[in-house]
Amino acid sequence: MTAPAADGLPPVVAVVGPTATGKTALTVALAQRLGGEVVNADSMQLYRGMDIGTAKPDLVERQGVPHHLLDLWDVREPAAVAVYRDAARAEVDRLRAAGVVPLLVGGSGLYVRAVLDELDFPATDPAVRARLTAELATVGPDELHRRLALVDPAAAAAVLPSNGRRLVRALEVVEITGRPFIASLPQPRPHYPAVSIGLDREPAELDARVATRVDAMWAAGFVTEVQRLAAEGLREGPTASRALGYAQVLQQLDGELSAAEARERTVSTTRRFVRRQRSWFRRDPGVHWFDAARPDLLDAVGAVITDRRIGA
Repeated sequence: MTAPAADGLPPVVAVVGPTATGKTALTVALAQRLGGEVVNADSMQLYRGMDIGTAKPDLVERQGVPHHLLDLWDVREPAAVAVYRDAARAEVDRLRAAGVVPLLVGGSGLYVRAVLDELDFPATDPAVRARLTAELATVGPDELHRRLALVDPAAAAAVLPSNGRRLVRALEVVEITGRPFIASLPQPRPHYPAVSIGLDREPAELDARVATRVDAMWAAGFVTEVQRLAAEGLREGPTASRALGYAQVLQQLDGELSAAEARERTVSTTRRFVRRQRSWFRRDPGVHWFDAARPDLLDAVGAVITDRRIGA
């Protein structure tokens, strides 16, 4: 059992880290050991029908452990961190009140922070945002990413070049505050007592696992999944259409890439994203890091969760 928090309720256990480290398997094993339930914090697994490309755990992988906040949004809807945060906290509150350990798992760092911490984000300026959005439509995300790298290299390293909305927001904050985007983010104040577990692997091993995962996606019918979602409006989705793999297969379906090019770009883009995830999570001094390849991983993580004095 985990130590109770100061309020007498179970703490939240967050399992974070880069893509392809093995977070799902560890979280399910921890849930079985702790009598917990899983709350998804992967932004793309929130979308209905985006299963193969997001490595969304199927019923076999869940091993009977309840999973919450999967398949919430239509692929045409934009991602909304505040909407997710409210839904996730409702699940966490319900589980804690019932004496159940919530296990928050995902590689979307901002989504995890939004649940665990109290964040007051920098103000927005509609005029600045409108101008930057117009520039995005005119010059494209690559140019905005180049500009962000000049004024805020750390933010540029953390944002995918294809993520126009994040690029606009980062440039907006830099212009409004005169400070780097990352530096302008608020210092977190805990909303819940929590233990954060980070999984990582050697870079060469992660690169190989990414390639293996992408091969498995294609073998499992990923292109067919994207074709089906395209018929349901995927191209209209400002967030889902940019997801790793989905964006590349859409380019393949539109004749812009060959099948081999789509696969190779999915691999290379995912590898770059993994490095950005690592950079994001490593900035959090509260994460307990583990090599996901260690043979005693479950016992080692379980010991940290058990021994950690929450709320002390």
